[in-house]
Amino acid sequence: MPAARLYQVAKNSMQSGRARAGQWELEFEPAEAKRADPLTGWAGSGDTRGQVRLRFPSLEAGQAYAAQQGLDVRVVPAAAKAFRVRTYAENFR
Repeated sequence: MPAARLYQVAKNSMQSGRARAGQWELEFEPAEAKRADPLTGWAGSGDTRGQVRLRFPSLEAGQAYAAQQGLDVRVVPAAAKAFRVRTYAENFR
């Protein structure tokens, strides 16, 4: 059974808005280790599932897809957002 992980997509550092911030992404775990190519020296493998990333609007939709496809899915919880209120004067301390 193929293994995959399902996690919540973090906001891009260049993004100020919250569009698509609540989406969930399914990413396949690597089936084999990467090895160095003898000609170029680049790391690669024959596993093409590492190139596939699927996005879902909710956690339930991602879990339903994984169950339908027979994937062994591991849900990675979203990190807690730490927001500290700062005043302008704290920039000069």
